[in-house]
Amino acid sequence: MPEVQERLEAMFDEAGLLRDPAQWSETLAAEIARLDGIGRLTDEHWEVIRTLREHYARFGVAPAMSHICRSHGKDKQWIHDLFHSCLGAWRVAGLPDPGEEAKSYLSGM
Repeated sequence: MPEVQERLEAMFDEAGLLRDPAQWSETLAAEIARLDGIGRLTDEHWEVIRTLREHYARFGVAPAMSHICRSHGKDKQWIHDLFHSCLGAWRVAGLPDPGEEAKSYLSGM
């Protein structure tokens, strides 16, 4: 299975983000979550993933994570609790590198 692991690793950049977001699938999201120690994706995980993907498709930028939490009636730690970090959620959602400033924002939350 080393060749499978090597192919999987080649799909990601040095920040762990998909080089080609068109390769994203729900199956790949589940594998990223497993590798990142997030575990099985629950309905709550999928709420966040879909919201991130929809926002990105519409606006082309990372949303304010606090807004996502509020819009789902959750406290500001919700995404962090689910994905260990906001960048982890971005990674599982299969979205492209948002740039250094956004990565710093997403990592710091």
